Amino acid sequence: MEPSIFRYDAPFVLESGEALPRLTIAYHTYGRLNASRDNVVWVCHALTANSEVADWWPHTVEAGRFLDPSRHFVVCANILGSHYGTTGPLHVNPRTGLPYYRDFPPFTIRDMVRAHGLLADALGIGRIATLVGSSVGGFQAVEWAVGEPSRIDRLALIATAAKASPWCIAIDETQRMAIESDPTFGEPSADAGRAGMAAARAIGLLTYRGGSGYNRTQQDPDGGSLPHRAATYQRYQGEKLCRRYNAYSYHAILDAFDTHDVGRGRGGVEAALARVAARTLVVGITTDLVFPPAEMRRLAAMIPGSTYHEIVSDFGHDGFLVEHEQLNTILYPFVND
Repeated sequence: MEPSIFRYDAPFVLESGEALPRLTIAYHTYGRLNASRDNVVWVCHALTANSEVADWWPHTVEAGRFLDPSRHFVVCANILGSHYGTTGPLHVNPRTGLPYYRDFPPFTIRDMVRAHGLLADALGIGRIATLVGSSVGGFQAVEWAVGEPSRIDRLALIATAAKASPWCIAIDETQRMAIESDPTFGEPSADAGRAGMAAARAIGLLTYRGGSGYNRTQQDPDGGSLPHRAATYQRYQGEKLCRRYNAYSYHAILDAFDTHDVGRGRGGVEAALARVAARTLVVGITTDLVFPPAEMRRLAAMIPGSTYHEIVSDFGHDGFLVEHEQLNTILYPFVND
């Protein structure tokens, strides 16, 4: 399904002070906005995902699921810098007539959220019944709930954080180092940096799945084999990302990831989270290495009146993509209450 396109034909000023001369946002919707405009479920997507939620989040946009399009008007927008249609490094800079590539201006999670707000206004959406975000999508969701507390009725935060931790920043920097080690990165081409991005993706996967996920799914058959199944899996996943993404967007979004801090300029994380007015559900994953359960419980404790649930999974951070039955059991009553 092709995305819809919203064009904001005015300068979009970024937190850095730089401005995009105009902004394009690609987005998908499912279902219909009801007459009272109170059935909106907005999904904020993660790192290299896209606005077509049904494409990357299995068994969620279906009847009887928490993103049931017969009950809800589900909206998801491709984030700023994305490969999938929203203004990003492969777009043409109107000032030069050439693609931005590595010259795309730095942006932040807050810039992403401001873009979401522009789209919501254009769609005639005042209040959001439920805002859902997982991983980097959760960064956007919690930032939005802090920045516009009166706009969000319910907030679901899955495997995420209120501030990028040193551990997360180190993971991101290691991936950036892999991309930058590719001598083609920096060339004026959409294909530049692909080998580096494949390596970066393989690094990221180690943290997304963890040892339990690999040991469960990538065992060699009895008697062994060469190449090892785990080795071919790493190469396959890197090459798979290269077929659908570009290194400039990946690098830029990793940079934006590291800017995440709801407490910046607001008196710290705890003071910022005290602003959240939405009824909030926080969901952790037992084996998540990126956002461990202990951190998720601390996040829940800082949001007034929030509740905490945990997904039991061998698949680490990716548990929110794999354990769809558990996720629906947790989220369906929350979204539909």
